[in-house]
Order: sequence, then structure tokens, then C-alpha cells
Amino acid sequence: MVFGPFTRRQFMAGAAAFGANAALTHISLAANPTGTKLHGLSSFGDLKYGPDYKHFDYAQPDAPQGGTFAFNPSYWYFNQNAQTFNTLNSFVLRGEAPPRMELCFDYLMVWAIDEPDALYCAVAKSVEISEDRNTYRFTLREEARFHDGNPVSAEDVAFSYSTIAEKGHPHLSQPLRYLNEAVVIADDVVELRFNGKQSDRVILTVANSVPILSTAYYSNHEFDATTLTMPLASGPWRIDRLKAGTFVEYAKVKDYWAKNLPFAKGLNHFDRLRIDFYRERTAAFEAFKKGNINWREEFTSKVWATEYDFPAINDGRVKLQLFSEELRPSMQGWAVNSRKQKFANPLTREAIGLCFDFEWTNENLFHGAYTRSQTLFASSPFEAIGEPSPEELKLLEPFRDQIATNVFEPAFQQHASDGSGNDRKALRKATKLLNQAGWTRQNGKLVDAKGEPLTIEFLIRSPIFERILAKYVENLGKVGIAASINLVDPSQFQSRIEEFDFDIMAIAHSFGASPTAESMRQFLHSDSASREGSFNYPGIQSPVLDALLDRMDKVANREELTTVLHAMDRVLRSLHLWIPNWYAANHRVAYWDMFGWKDPKPDYQFPVETIWWFDIEKARAIGKA
Repeated sequence: MVFGPFTRRQFMAGAAAFGANAALTHISLAANPTGTKLHGLSSFGDLKYGPDYKHFDYAQPDAPQGGTFAFNPSYWYFNQNAQTFNTLNSFVLRGEAPPRMELCFDYLMVWAIDEPDALYCAVAKSVEISEDRNTYRFTLREEARFHDGNPVSAEDVAFSYSTIAEKGHPHLSQPLRYLNEAVVIADDVVELRFNGKQSDRVILTVANSVPILSTAYYSNHEFDATTLTMPLASGPWRIDRLKAGTFVEYAKVKDYWAKNLPFAKGLNHFDRLRIDFYRERTAAFEAFKKGNINWREEFTSKVWATEYDFPAINDGRVKLQLFSEELRPSMQGWAVNSRKQKFANPLTREAIGLCFDFEWTNENLFHGAYTRSQTLFASSPFEAIGEPSPEELKLLEPFRDQIATNVFEPAFQQHASDGSGNDRKALRKATKLLNQAGWTRQNGKLVDAKGEPLTIEFLIRSPIFERILAKYVENLGKVGIAASINLVDPSQFQSRIEEFDFDIMAIAHSFGASPTAESMRQFLHSDSASREGSFNYPGIQSPVLDALLDRMDKVANREELTTVLHAMDRVLRSLHLWIPNWYAANHRVAYWDMFGWKDPKPDYQFPVETIWWFDIEKARAIGKA
């Protein structure tokens, strides 16, 4: 479901992102009608594939089978710790599970990654929506089987949703908070009944994210146990070998029950997926150069520009290629922890942001490879640009006395420095804002009314960020802020961000092409600010954003969704809780020349391990057969 490249998206402009599919044959479902058995769902009723589709267009049923895909997971994987693991239980907050565990499980529905937000039936054969849109009835496929041969039943589905809603990781359980009950109607029919407070689009968040678990297995095993024993599953992959914190190998399930069904046909060509874990990027890069890893996405612009000149590249055994980023909004930025009193004032947070000199950093450290982000939705249809539209003003006007006046002005832009690394104009403005926030200078350091100094600790998990942050720390010192960088091990980093035990830390994450309120509440809603394990890292508590999220539940079309997100973007920028970083237009990929794939790549995801395949002739040519 999520692959390393999938966590970094190029933001595409306006209607172009959605319009990219305009030439496709869409089948209107009248915005997902009630009382009808449906084969798929989408936000606004548009599906590319009809009921009799044979396979997704990005699948390749005739591709050769076999081989191993060996890689090192992205350091930005869903802001998850991808440098180690100590459990195979990916359903709870405790412990660190390896990436790709989701490939071992099946789901009621699956996402078509060449459409903005379409789901198609998987374990479910059909879905029917009740007249009041509070109940979703799923009829299951009789072929569905767990890896032990036992059928997947409605009882298993009901158990999965009920258990995860009650005990699951916040990423899984939070979208289920409006679920009243999961009810078994027959052996092959289950209903998800919601309480009426949910969005019509909530099903798009939960139908493909809750793994189907075995009731029988968990009658003898603790659901929330930290364990290195693979739980019983039903998906196309299973764990075959592992060494905790070192490597994990997934083996393809040869007799996977759905391999010839349309939603799975032509996918999962490799026999094995191997993930090796390295605590340092340098060690992972050396392993790639030796051929121990055969695919790599490069996230460090300096390395891409200066270090891909080893023998295997020079003789053609390793190829370098740019693949376009996905047509989805994503974010990369520093979260400023406003739960701490020293960061409570937005003027303080704005001043901290002013001290980051992106122009100098991009030129001197990134080889000019990036563009500055202005927002969490940069360059997407949801990025606010210029003055608020009349439709945006209708949403914002009722809150005029609760939000900053600049929300009603042209959208806030991050300061563009003179590129010197010592932009006096920016530093003077930062000093002025800090004084307005109540900080004063004593012996060259800023202190509050109690004499407590303003300090910042940047929490990082990789040494590469020390180089990036050094100039930032220097500039903060010029305005009197005592800043430092704290490099911690991956486990400590993960536990600290989940417990919100940090001053400032970085995150990269991708939203859906048609974001739902359910998915965004974990980032922006007041309720998630104190919920450990949520993505609300800055501790956002804004009644205005809460109200806009509620309004997001009620949009009837894509235009209304865009308007609500524009208004939300303006409010978010005024709070300065996130310091936007930068983004790139492409995935920078290096690979040993032994793979095949289908062009063009899907627009909305880049799951190389499920859509590429091993090419034996290419492998022979480079001595890798």
C-alpha cells in the first residue's frame, strides 16, 4: 500500500491533477447510489473501471515471475521508523514493525492507484449503501482464504473492525470512531454501521485500511502482543525469514486465493521481497553499490549530484532515472511543538521560521534541486493563492474575530532571503517579532519574563540533517535563541515523537488526491492534539480548523472540497505551527539493470515492489541472474 517513493509527492496544479483522468472512460455512479450492489466507490461517483474490468491498467498479467527485489526502506516512510524493527504487530502503538507488513493482509476494498480516490471490491464482492448512508453492507467473496486454507468469514471482518476500533493504533482506530458496530448478517455478509456523525466519505478511509484478521487465530493469541511471530493472514505475501533489526524477507504466496481476480491480477511478480535495515545512509549506499541492494531512491540531493559515479554506473550495470512524482498533495516540514509554553505564541513561531534561509541552503547544500514549500498543500489544487475567493470568504467570515487578519489578505508566503546565509532583513524582522512576543535580551540570549531562556532542540534520527540544520542553528543564535541538534537512535526517535516529547522535528507525509476529513483530523483536529501516536505533532487546537474539517465532511463535489481546503490552508499558514520545507519534481531512482515495468507509471502511487518485475535476460547481461 505504501512504498518509500509514495511518501514524497510532487504537488500538481489545480484541475490538472484531476483533469489528468478526464480523457478516461468514466462510469457515473450518481455519487455512489444507495440500495444498489456496487463494485467500487469514489468520493464523487466517478470510476474508471466498470463492473466487468479484467485488471487495472497499470498491472501486467503477462510479466515474468520470479526473482528477488532487495531494497532499503525510505527514511521518510510515513514518518515511521524505517531503520529497524522489533515486532511484527503493526496494528498497535507499541513496538516498531517493519515496512510492507500491510502486503500480507487483505482488505474489503483496494485502491486503484491510477485514479484519485477510487476503491474497488477485494475481499468484498460488493458493497451496498443504506438509504440513510449510515450502513455499508459488504457481501464477501466465497474464494477468500487465510493462508491456512480456512475461509475468510463475515465474523472475521466484524472482529477485525471491532478490535481495531477498540485497541488498534490511532492511525487505524481514529477513522473508526464513528463506527457503532460491525454486525454479522450471514456467513458471507457483514455490515459496518455508523452513528450518523460521519462523513459520507468515511468509507473511503476505512474500507481499504483495516486488515482482515483471523478470529480463530486471535482466540489463542493476544492482539496487542509484541511478537516476532507472523500472525495468520490472507494476503499475497507472507514473512519467510527475518532477523530483528537487520532484515526481513517476504515470500510470495504461490496459491494466493485472489491472484487471478481483477483487483490483484497482474501484480506481485517477484518471488521475494527483501528489506535490509541500516542505521546510516552511508552503509545503505555502500550496500547498493556492492549489489546487495538492487533498488534505491535517493533522497539526498548532494549524494545524487556528486556520488553516483562508481564502477557499476560507469559500465552500465546500474541505471539512474527520474520518475515523476505522484499527482497528490504532500507535505514536508518542521513541526513546532506548541504544547510547550515557549512556543505558544504564534509570533515566536513565525520568528523561528524566518531564521531558516532556504535560498542559501538550496544553493549551497541541495545543488539547487528543490523548490520552497509555502504550505502543507504546496502547488496542489488545495494550495491557497492570492486573495480569498468569495466562496472562501463565506467560510471564513463567521470566524473573523478568531483568526489573524492576514487570513483575509493574499495568502501568506515564506520569506525569500537574499541567499547570503545572513539575511539581515529577515533576522531584524525575527527579532522584532520575538520582542513583541515578550522575549528580551540578557547577555546575548533571549529570556521570558521569568528569566527562562528560549531554547530549541531539533530532534533528528539521521546525521544527514546535522549538515542541513547547521546554518539554521547559526541564524537562530544570531537572534538570541540557543538552538541545538539532538541525534537519537531510531527507537528513541519514534517513541519521542509518538509521545510528543520534542521541541521541533521534521515530517514528510502524503495526503490523498481527494483528502477526506477523517484522514486530516489526525493532523489538524483539536481532539488529536493530546492523543499519543497521532500526526498532530505541533499540537494544533483551533476551533476554526475543527469547524472547517466538519464542513469538509459535507462537500458535494470537488470544487467545494477545494474551497474548504483553500480556507483551511489560509488559517494554517497564519498559525505558523508548521515551517514548510521543500519539494522536488521527481523520484531520483538508481537500480541494477535487471527489472522491467509498464509505462507510464500510475499517477497516484509508485509501489515498485508490486508492479515491477525481474527480467532474467537483463540480469544475465550484468551477471545478476
